[in-house]
Amino acid sequence: MDFTLKIYRKLLESLKNSGYSFFTFEQYCLGEADGKFVILRHDVDLRAAHSLATARVEAELGIKASYYFRVVRQSNKPEIIKAIAALGHEIGYHYEDMSLVKGNSSIAVDHFSAKLAYFRRFYPVKTVCMHGSPTSKIDNRSLWKYYDYRDFGLIGEPYFDIDFTKVFYLTDTGRCWDGDKFSVRDKVDAHFNVSYHSTNEVIHAANLKTLPLQIMITTHPQRWTDNVIEWFVELFMQNAKNTIKRLIVK
Repeated sequence: MDFTLKIYRKLLESLKNSGYSFFTFEQYCLGEADGKFVILRHDVDLRAAHSLATARVEAELGIKASYYFRVVRQSNKPEIIKAIAALGHEIGYHYEDMSLVKGNSSIAVDHFSAKLAYFRRFYPVKTVCMHGSPTSKIDNRSLWKYYDYRDFGLIGEPYFDIDFTKVFYLTDTGRCWDGDKFSVRDKVDAHFNVSYHSTNEVIHAANLKTLPLQIMITTHPQRWTDNVIEWFVELFMQNAKNTIKRLIVK
């Protein structure tokens, strides 16, 4: 079965054994990532408890990752955020301010500022990452047409500050690793002629050392669980979401 914690651990171990170093996005923005590396990012959209499970797996392997939390109650769980930060991981804001206020940039920037200050109670947040808000017509990144996120003491936003023609983007959007047809906004301008569907395919490529040298891996921890009931619920829900998102993309 794919998308279990067991196979997630196997993925990380295969990458480590293949010579990859792991960095948070904050570390990448500070220029610490070099050579053969993985920027490990997690978008905590739902089921925040699952993110603590992946964070513990990473900590056991000596890996640090970036965790981006939304303001909605399914993601914003203070005790879980504190626990993940205590494990040494980066905490960031998974912002969706423009879609929440229906595109009013002046209200959105005030909301962004307030919520950024809130998350800085748990960690000195230096990076943020947009939430795709697939059911909204508004792209949350449009806020930066009117403002500059660096004015908030921030040093990076992945969709603006990574050259994805050089860094291979691997995301589990759609509950697979080749889910472009299901993705409304989690897309990048890339030029890599490689594709993987399952986690085992990524592991196999890592073992063969055929993966690109520099990678950003984005996961949504809600998908990753060893609980059989939760695993099947997520499978069912994601299949339904994929149908809807495919229609939105079209």
